[in-house]
Amino acid sequence: MDADVIVVGAGPVGLFLAAELKLAGAEPLVLERLEAPSEEPKSRGLGALATEALRRRGLGPQLAEADVAGTKDLARDHGSTRGHFANIFKIVPSEDRPRTNIWQPELERVLAKHAEGIRILRGHEVTALESDVDGVTVTAGKTWRARYVVGCDGGRSTVRKLAGFEFPGTPALLRTIAGQARFAGDLPPSGRHAGGTFLHGGSMVGLTEPAANPEPVTAADFAASIRRITGADVVVEEFREERRFGDQARQAADYRRGRVFLAGDAAHVHSPSGGQGLNLGIPDAANLGWKLGAVLRGDKPEAFLDTYTRERHPAGEAVLRNTRAQSALLAPGPHVDALREIVGEVLDLPEANRYFADLLSGVRDRYDFPYPAPAPVGEHCPDLELVDGAGRTTRLHEHTRTGRGLLLTEHPADPRVDVVPVTNTGPLLLRPDGVIAWAGEGPLDVALGTWF
Repeated sequence: MDADVIVVGAGPVGLFLAAELKLAGAEPLVLERLEAPSEEPKSRGLGALATEALRRRGLGPQLAEADVAGTKDLARDHGSTRGHFANIFKIVPSEDRPRTNIWQPELERVLAKHAEGIRILRGHEVTALESDVDGVTVTAGKTWRARYVVGCDGGRSTVRKLAGFEFPGTPALLRTIAGQARFAGDLPPSGRHAGGTFLHGGSMVGLTEPAANPEPVTAADFAASIRRITGADVVVEEFREERRFGDQARQAADYRRGRVFLAGDAAHVHSPSGGQGLNLGIPDAANLGWKLGAVLRGDKPEAFLDTYTRERHPAGEAVLRNTRAQSALLAPGPHVDALREIVGEVLDLPEANRYFADLLSGVRDRYDFPYPAPAPVGEHCPDLELVDGAGRTTRLHEHTRTGRGLLLTEHPADPRVDVVPVTNTGPLLLRPDGVIAWAGEGPLDVALGTWF
């Protein structure tokens, strides 16, 4: 074997998964088709769950530093630092479970540093994949062999196609183009128009229109799209850093086929509305990494890996659902305009605003466990303040660098997990991915035996 796990794709999800595997005692190998990291700003932020996942591994200072510049850029480009649902910028950011505004190239640099020491081979495009009872053989220039393979290679995933995963869903109804532009003369107002949406702020410009229109590839084509949307003739002198995407929504029917897994956009694609892509993909990696490690160590049986799809597939379904709803609210027309006005009024209600904030952040997602337990069991634990018997105060993320389970209690120590005696909360048993596995009700041994 060349590795325990071959991770295909060195984007944020692949890099974080590789680091999680290494932390769990496995030997990962990352194969990436690009010769160098992309500087394309595909994403500009992490939601609460992804932020917490990275903070648990000690990356909080790097995220906080990047967030300063990222928040300034967000305010410049969007005119607001509030979250949005279908470009209705009214969602109040959560103070107790914050997101991070960080451009994807900077995030990849942070994660590449975090993954130092792991073999990452660039310029290795996967062209063939074959599974057998003992492992998987991958062809990428030469052949490589590992016990498992995880496709983290994006929405057009080669791994997904080669392994034969079903990928059902809905086609794109809208397409969006964004980038940096320089114009000559006045621009039509930023906002919704008869043919779609045209937004501009600072040097950032973007438009959304029906997907049937041809894709623009030049400044002149972009001007033609603006004309279709607004009816105004504009002169686009320069258009660069173009990013285009549709709102197709598809999800792999299963995230596992034998020894091959999918994570991130390889497992699910959807509209980027609300900035939820990495907030879905990073927790995929957090969920899968420690489970693969447990099986590779011999701590858990092969069937343990089936919990990955059972837990993460519903999370993906929830994001596809809300992004489809956002696409419906982004379509042009007076009937949608009226609906947007009503949704905007609903967002002025504090309880509704919190509902939409939680919907986009995923913090209320709850896994269905094989043993009965009331909430908060199955939920992702926030970064709690902890107080020990001597009155010393720490934060939860200060105790999670080992990648092991964590027991917050004054119970006797258990060799399967780390134990932190606390007096102000708990008792709680946390899995390595930050999910609450036990909260004082029911036998602790059942929860420990299920996950460790």
